[in-house]
Amino acid sequence: MLSDDGATVLVFNGEIYNNDELRQELTGLGHRFHSRCDTETVLRAFLHWDTDAFSKLRGMFGLAIWNQRRRRLVLARDRLGIKPLYFACRGGDIYFGSELKTILLHPEFERRMDTTALAHYLSLNYVPGPSTMVEGIEKLPPGNYLEWEDGHALTEEYWKLDFQPNERLTLDSAKQQLDGLLRDAVREHLVADVPLGIWSSGGLDSSTILHYAAEAAPSRLKTFSISFQGRKFDETPYFREVSRHYQTDHHEFDLNPGVELRDAIEDFANYSDEPSADAGALPVWFLSKMCRREVTVALSGDGADELFGGYNTYLADRYARMLRFMPLPMRQAAAHAAHWLPVSDDKIGLDYKITRMLAGSTLTADAAHFFWNGTFSQEGKRSILSHPESIQSVAPLKVPRGDVGYLNRYIWADQLYYLPDDILHKTDRMSMAHSLEVRPPFLDHRVVEFAARLPEKLKIRGGRLKFILRELMKDRLPASVLGRKKEGFDIPVHDWLRMVLRPLLLDTLNERSVKESGIFSWPGVERAIHAHLERRANLGYHLWGLLVLFLWMKRWNIAPPLPAPEPAEVPAFDMNWSSSPLQPSYFSDVSSARRR
Repeated sequence: MLSDDGATVLVFNGEIYNNDELRQELTGLGHRFHSRCDTETVLRAFLHWDTDAFSKLRGMFGLAIWNQRRRRLVLARDRLGIKPLYFACRGGDIYFGSELKTILLHPEFERRMDTTALAHYLSLNYVPGPSTMVEGIEKLPPGNYLEWEDGHALTEEYWKLDFQPNERLTLDSAKQQLDGLLRDAVREHLVADVPLGIWSSGGLDSSTILHYAAEAAPSRLKTFSISFQGRKFDETPYFREVSRHYQTDHHEFDLNPGVELRDAIEDFANYSDEPSADAGALPVWFLSKMCRREVTVALSGDGADELFGGYNTYLADRYARMLRFMPLPMRQAAAHAAHWLPVSDDKIGLDYKITRMLAGSTLTADAAHFFWNGTFSQEGKRSILSHPESIQSVAPLKVPRGDVGYLNRYIWADQLYYLPDDILHKTDRMSMAHSLEVRPPFLDHRVVEFAARLPEKLKIRGGRLKFILRELMKDRLPASVLGRKKEGFDIPVHDWLRMVLRPLLLDTLNERSVKESGIFSWPGVERAIHAHLERRANLGYHLWGLLVLFLWMKRWNIAPPLPAPEPAEVPAFDMNWSSSPLQPSYFSDVSSARRR
């Protein structure tokens, strides 16, 4: 969209929820509008307030503004990273886009794997920003804007996530504040001139969004769910009960081995921009596909777990802390013995829980938190890489410090990395592949800032996760929803890679493709495949990550990293560092699953 004088142009991806409010303010300041579009509001806000405009926007966005007279470019991304924005600077020029493939298609760019990003991917299952899997291309961090002028680029924060828990905050007061914030956020997210629906799992988060949406919506709502009929983790009874409770127009799709899984997974390589080893992308793909037949916009419950302490990994942090009172040799021996437990096909079986907990208890607290959700260890990476010396050291991730509490610092870390670079990445790419816009009301920045002020006792109390949210919804949602265990949105990847996805696995990870990659070693990859298929280990999530990575490399013709220089000495982990490196030894080759 062009300014009236033609000197400034805005390219905008996203949605601004306080559009009407800003328009009224700008009209009072003398601006005349020619449309009802929020794109025009963003443009006029920038013309009036320049980069200060970004802190006034409530919504999700990636945008670029170019001023022809000054030859000045400004890029900006929303506070939580709901929408993506990639850029690369080289030779005094800047390249950018809301999809990484926008830059990959430029003929001057060499598509070469980034070593640090690969190391993180193999350990964490995703690439934490600002790195990407392609050397020289970065993600603009959430809550940041970038100014480029005369070949020089400068990145600045316009919003920063800051934890300042208020220990004097009472449960009743906090519930009252959260109730008002969620009611306002959901009401704003419901504004749309196209058909709208709600993603419903029958869990606390999505049911909370549905509750507030049902209060505000003038007509019957549409809900959409994925079932896994015949599986222990199937959520059908719960989301059907919630649908009956709110009398929604309900739609569901059963994700089973009989659907076209292979086609969907192969499409990931084109739509994901970067590979993500989160197997939850598969049900999100089919949910988005079904949803788009009925609506153009959907509300989701994304973000509540990271805000209010909803993952079992936070309990694991606590239990491991207690286990560390036992002598280290005893814990190491128990962890070694746990590898002899029978291998389960469950998403998160008893063998996984015991093995992972014991192994994590031998690590430092910070190391263990990332370990719960990891895959390949340092030794594991050495066994599958043809040049393991290239990943001897890993760039540090910031582990938040300060007097915020034991639990809060890990919730904070997940909001900085896991939320934008895994959860939101997955949802955005899978939904936009089907031209579906997904809005997460929990990630209204006012709700996020409120959650950062909550004391830990209002997030987890005893073994009750998301305590304040459960208390808020206690007399509103069905009792079955409030009392059920968290299942997570995932697939039985261990089982399916041994069955229906076995041909895709073997076709993709074969001797020829592994050797031609120039990155991986066939003997190591072959051992991992056989160990899993022969049920000697549960390596489903390890192999899923490699499968998705190889499909992506093939689709975009990604070259291996350049040979590494002489490896520098790897610094030892120091609990007092302001930013703690994720040392590869944090991760092991025992079975792994998404924390949800």
